[in-house]
Amino acid sequence: MNKKTNLLAVTALFAAAITIVTYFHISVGSMGGYVHVGDAFIYLAASLLPLPYAIAAAAVGAGLADLLSGSLIWVLPTLIIKPLMAMMFTSRNQKLLNKRNVIAMFSAGIICIVGYAAAEVIILLVSGSEIEAALITAATSAVAGVLQPIASAMLYLIVAYAAGDKIKNQKIN
Repeated sequence: MNKKTNLLAVTALFAAAITIVTYFHISVGSMGGYVHVGDAFIYLAASLLPLPYAIAAAAVGAGLADLLSGSLIWVLPTLIIKPLMAMMFTSRNQKLLNKRNVIAMFSAGIICIVGYAAAEVIILLVSGSEIEAALITAATSAVAGVLQPIASAMLYLIVAYAAGDKIKNQKIN
């Protein structure tokens, strides 16, 4: 199999995994938001694949999960936020657990929390809510949303540690 075909196949597998793991979630907030560990698979994809492929896996996987779960209002924010999260990681290091990827988990978590809170404010304002109500609702959802990056970071750390250098040495890219 040539290199590009291999990358596309692995990207599609990551997108499917992200979709499935994100689809099975815990609902939070009044706006149809939810908490999941699908971001751990975004982190893995971004640590293993070249950036354009990781971005595609993140956007397609998470976007499909929103679409399939009936959270249509969140598809557009997801298509923006999840690729930004993937951009924090590097696949250029020989180890999954490296300084940049550990820092990236925190950066990605902040992007996730702030990005979805901002999207919620915009959605509420467009739907006619007062600014104060929109800010309070988004802040409340953001508090519950902190669980998602924490759970995803923990799962990423467990998988990356357990896999060690075995995955990186399989020549995905």
